[in-house]
Order: sequence, then C-alpha cells, then structure tokens
Amino acid sequence: MKNFIKEFKEFAMQGNVIDMAVGVVIGGAFGKIVSSLVADIIMPIIGLITGGGSFDSLKLVLRDDSTNPLTLNYGAFLQNTVDFIIIAACIFVAVKLMNKLLTKKSAPAVDEAPAEPSEEVKLLKDILKELKKQK
Repeated sequence: MKNFIKEFKEFAMQGNVIDMAVGVVIGGAFGKIVSSLVADIIMPIIGLITGGGSFDSLKLVLRDDSTNPLTLNYGAFLQNTVDFIIIAACIFVAVKLMNKLLTKKSAPAVDEAPAEPSEEVKLLKDILKELKKQK
C-alpha cells in the first residue's frame, strides 16, 4: 500500500498533471463566460433577427397524441450547434492570441549587432592576409 501511495504521489505531482488540472479549472471558467456570451448576448440578437426568442422551442410534431405527442425537436439541435460554433470560435481566437503573445515573448531579438570576432580569429585573419601576400 505504501508503494501505491508513493507512486500516486509522484504521478500527481508531475508537471503535466498539475498543468492539466489548472487547464481544466480555467477551461471550466472560460466555458461559463462563453456560454453566458452565447445565451445572454448573441442568442437574443439572433432571436431578434429571426423573429423568435430561442431555437429551443422549434419542433416538428410527428404524431399529435394528446397523452404522448411525438415531436422532432430540431430547435434544440440548432441551439446546440450555434452554441458549439460560437464556443469553438471563441476558443480559436483565445488560442491564437495566446500563441501570438508567447511567440512575441520568446522570439529572439533581431536587432542585436553581430558579436565582435575573438582575438584569435583576428590574428588568424591577419596571418591569412600575410600568406596571401607572399604568394
């Protein structure tokens, strides 16, 4: 049992596991923000344009039975599809921005002047020049 606990502790304290846990927590919070953006801002605008409040209420009645009606709820599918597209677009933009920030941060400075040659290199160049003169 001690060996199991030791192995689990080593596994749990690896950098990848901790990074993944932080990513899940931040992803959950980001998901709530994007879901609110979709539900509270974008969908009311789409509802205003299309003349309806929400896609969720759209359905096709297949069998009109008063006790157990059979409906095809395509509005819920449309709503989930629109939610997915908007969430995917938001994540895409966030990842693009993060990559842009990280590449700017880690990119080497281009404006640096080339390093001055060492004394040995200068001496070797001078010797080479003298040898060429002697030929």
